[in-house]
Amino acid sequence: MADTLITVLAGGVGAARMLSGILQVTDPATVTAIVNVGDDLELHGLRISPDLDTITYTLAGEINPETGWGLRDESWQAMATVERYGGVSWFGLGDRDLGTHLYRTQRLAEGATLTEVTAEITDAWHLGLRLLPVTDDRLRTMVTLAGDGDDAGLEVSFQEYFVQRQHGVPVASVRFDGAEASAPGPEVIEALIDADTVVIAPSNPIVSIDPVLAVPGIRQALISRRADTVAISPIVAGAALKGPADRLLSELGHEATVLGVARLYAPLAATLVIDEADAALAGQVEALGIRPVVAESVMRTPEIAAALARTVLSSAGA
Repeated sequence: MADTLITVLAGGVGAARMLSGILQVTDPATVTAIVNVGDDLELHGLRISPDLDTITYTLAGEINPETGWGLRDESWQAMATVERYGGVSWFGLGDRDLGTHLYRTQRLAEGATLTEVTAEITDAWHLGLRLLPVTDDRLRTMVTLAGDGDDAGLEVSFQEYFVQRQHGVPVASVRFDGAEASAPGPEVIEALIDADTVVIAPSNPIVSIDPVLAVPGIRQALISRRADTVAISPIVAGAALKGPADRLLSELGHEATVLGVARLYAPLAATLVIDEADAALAGQVEALGIRPVVAESVMRTPEIAAALARTVLSSAGA
């Protein structure tokens, strides 16, 4: 298994936990994660890459256990000062976390690409694996709000929907601004084509995986690797483990079950790992053209994450 090249399509907490399991059972040097940057934003003059940072901090063992994002042992003096002045404070940035954004912004201003800066940050945390932003170009997930309120029809950035509004408002549509004009990062297509196993992490299909697939060339490359691609359902017993994936699926016309996930991923992956809670739906999943593998998929402990990783990697190409 150590010699197997593994590429993971990744975004957010579910991907971070999946990657932590994979790194327990294989050589980190064989692992590449292609990471969503549709969540990125510019705030306080800083370039912030939430998914890249959540994955980095999680794999470094430094994720803030109280928030699930940012760094542990955090203080908040800078944001308290911003709030005192009446500045934008709805997006929390801890004092330690600010250091990452300051460095990223500095290096980008000096002419480095996001891929280069990400490699520098990954090396500084001694992670061993390769994290690749899906693109070095500007890509932003934009959300059009629904409902009957004053915001109905308003298009906002993903973070304004997810953090400022606490993803508590219905959604009419999602689009990926800049996707058509973007290009895959310099090593991204190669990582997909050269991998022995491709994994679609249990991330939100709509706002974590779809932005990756929206970059020209990514979906086509993934389809060409379908036989060796394994997806993990982020929906368990009809609900998302974290975040609004189940509501977004329903609001955008998909079924918020493993069957809805299977319909989305059947063209891309030959295998779908579903939780034991959904074992009764395995036959219906298979009827949709994607092979189900039933396993414990809620990664409550490192041991469960490692066991799930073994299942995922052994399922590829089977």
